[in-house]
Amino acid sequence: MKSRSSLSKWVVSLLSILALAATFIFGPALNASATINYGEEVSAVANGYVGSPYKYGGTTPKGFDASGFTQYVYKTAATKMNIPRTSALQYKSGTAVKSDQLKKGDLVFYATSGKKGVVSFVAIYNGDGTFTGTTSKGVKVVKMTDKYWKDKYVGAKRLIKQ
Repeated sequence: MKSRSSLSKWVVSLLSILALAATFIFGPALNASATINYGEEVSAVANGYVGSPYKYGGTTPKGFDASGFTQYVYKTAATKMNIPRTSALQYKSGTAVKSDQLKKGDLVFYATSGKKGVVSFVAIYNGDGTFTGTTSKGVKVVKMTDKYWKDKYVGAKRLIKQ
């Protein structure tokens, strides 16, 4: 009986040491908190609305116009940012970004009204040479290198720290 008791104490001691070691090894990882890359999250939220319809003046998933879409995405994404309503006012916000330094979540601006250099369209950059935005055919992912868009590009702005 004495040897069984000694064995039990030895097993309990060994298990206690292993549990303590596991706490030291894995404890910091278990206590780590996740950080959000807001740009990636904004881009992901925008892509969730692909297929939503176009509506002049629209600001909801029932129908968006270009700036109504970007405003809605920034407000509903983790950024919870209130940005101006129109593409021209959105273009006056944030920090200018060169096209070769774009990151996911940046706003890209275009002159689509026929007035060269006058911002009339905005979309959300996806990080791969594409943007998600509301065209006349609804919310779509579009290649920035497509001739129509490439020729109308005005610039980009970063509204969130990345």
